[in-house]
Amino acid sequence: MSNIYESAEATLGFISSPCLTKVELRVACRGISDRDALSKPDPCVVLKMQSHGQWFEVDRTEVIRSSSGPVFSKIFLVDYYFEEVQRLRFELHDISSGNNGLRDADFLGAMECTLGQIVSQRKLTKALLKQGNTAGKSSIMVTAEELSGNDDYVELSFSARKLDDKDFFSKSDPFLEIFRINDDGSESLVHRTETVMNNLSPVWKSFKVSLNTLCSGDHDRELKCTVWDWDSNGKHDFIGEFQTTFKEMMRAEQEGKQIQWECINPKYQMKKKNYRNSGTVILNHCKIIKMYSFLDYIMGGCQIQFTVAIDFTASNGDPRNSCSLHYIHPYQPNEYLKALVAVGEICQDYDSDKMFPAFGFGALIPPDFKVSHDFAVNFDEENPECAGIQGVVEAYQNCLPKIQLYGPTNIAPIIQKVASSASEEMHTKEAMEYFILLILTDGVITDMADTREAIVHASHLPMSVIIVGVGNADFTDMQILDGDDGILRSPKGEPVLRDIVQFVPFKDFKHASPAALAKSVLAEVPNQVVDYYNAKGIKPKCISDYESSRTFSP
Repeated sequence: MSNIYESAEATLGFISSPCLTKVELRVACRGISDRDALSKPDPCVVLKMQSHGQWFEVDRTEVIRSSSGPVFSKIFLVDYYFEEVQRLRFELHDISSGNNGLRDADFLGAMECTLGQIVSQRKLTKALLKQGNTAGKSSIMVTAEELSGNDDYVELSFSARKLDDKDFFSKSDPFLEIFRINDDGSESLVHRTETVMNNLSPVWKSFKVSLNTLCSGDHDRELKCTVWDWDSNGKHDFIGEFQTTFKEMMRAEQEGKQIQWECINPKYQMKKKNYRNSGTVILNHCKIIKMYSFLDYIMGGCQIQFTVAIDFTASNGDPRNSCSLHYIHPYQPNEYLKALVAVGEICQDYDSDKMFPAFGFGALIPPDFKVSHDFAVNFDEENPECAGIQGVVEAYQNCLPKIQLYGPTNIAPIIQKVASSASEEMHTKEAMEYFILLILTDGVITDMADTREAIVHASHLPMSVIIVGVGNADFTDMQILDGDDGILRSPKGEPVLRDIVQFVPFKDFKHASPAALAKSVLAEVPNQVVDYYNAKGIKPKCISDYESSRTFSP
């Protein structure tokens, strides 16, 4: 019997692949204690996942001001593997006003569980544990929903006219909430707009939401929309509500008509004889956005252009000394080689010519021995490409005796060099080449301002930057570049367009398999590729050919 399965596995290829399902997680909290008697907390939930004993941030909710019982509109999208124990940690933080980072935030409690527990129960409620694992009065509820096959998004834009004024000394501060009515009659928050201050005819920012989230792919599913007047104490005043469906929204868009709904307050409707409405809400824009997957782009011909940059600064130690991070041991690869091979072997599968540019930085190079921060490891500036990952390994080993390790640790030049190539690709407006720069470094960056500037510029390009920290140095600056603790900005204050940097310290994976390192390092790349091309409205080049090839013969 086993031979039959092995034969089928070899023939079909996908039998043994892990069973992947995407799951949406919604989060709400109850009974959050106040910091003091005068103010309520400003809560935010951070989702972390465990990998080899380390917790890594996956995503975080929005901050809800002045709320002891927040229902977050941000939805966590996670991959669920039946065959893996996926440990999750939900951390609740009180984010002080004007600061969205976690460093100055108050930790309010955490809950740990597995994704399997949430999925099996559909709705998991547990107490939030404070420092020392003591349970307080606050709790967290996580609701799971499997994502259907419909990954398309819809872009919506709403405004309102003549809303009721709920404030004595100023006009109302309205915001809109959209709820999906589920089969059991319960409501799921789909989206909460921003608050428009002091305005009875607000225009809210357009937003994107998946069709799965909006209506579970059912265009006739009832949607409930409520309008509120925001109050700083968290006790928002109800203005009115209305019901609609996505089908109704789309019909108006297809017919080119502007659709509007009367915003009704049921209490006023019952009590006031001449009551008409509490204002009107207008749908200004409704558009379906086709979302393509990472595989759509790869199978449509998109190539991953993989570039390596290696740190040759003096802090690595003399390569002739066995204590050096660059020491070539006759029987065991050093950390630079381990990281290079683990990540490179994954990326090379997506590059048809298997030719990889490899650069070094921070060394004095022949013939004049001047310092360079972007020299070709094979010393061929006209053609810095190496044949396969093995070619990069050989070029690295050959160049070590010929250079002098020096400094400083400047990585902006190499980011700018790859960004220049990515910029040329961007102008083609086709999904043909996406650039991944792998930087292997042992220490503290000395050109932090220029590096931030280079990353902000690169965030507009088809490019991702992966940094692997080798050795035991202080990598605090790298965590800043990763952007997981707030949005990375250039020295002038310009924010990154999208998060393109992933930093991983090699020491966390010293005793793990190369596959574990590669998985952590490359985890964000597929979404970064998809986010870039979808945001630019660039479709996969050969999508029709790919779609026809997905039809299986009987």
